[in-house]
Amino acid sequence: MFEIASVSLLLALTLIIARAILGPSVFDRTQAVNTAGTVAMLLLAVVGFLTGRPDFLDIAIIYGLLNVIGTIAVLKFFRHGDLGDPGYEYEDGKQTTNRGSS
Repeated sequence: MFEIASVSLLLALTLIIARAILGPSVFDRTQAVNTAGTVAMLLLAVVGFLTGRPDFLDIAIIYGLLNVIGTIAVLKFFRHGDLGDPGYEYEDGKQTTNRGSS
C-alpha cells in the first residue's frame, strides 16, 4: 500500500517539476517549487515509514518548515526587490537611522 503511495508521489513530483520548468510566470514557478517541496516532504515521511526509520519524519518536518520560509522569502524578494530594509538612510554622506520622525 505504501509502495503505491511512494510511486504516486514520485509521479506527482515529476509532473510538478515539469510545471516548474514550463511555468509561464515567476509566481507559477514559485508555486510549483513550493508544491514540489511539500510532495518531497510527504515522500520522505513515506520512505521513513517503509524503512522503519522514524527519524525521517523529523527530517521531513524540518524540510517542510524550510520550504515555507524559503517560499515566503522568494515571494518577498520578487515583490519588493530585496529581503529587508536595514533601516539606514544616508544624508550628505552621513549614515543616520530611520527610526521614526524627530
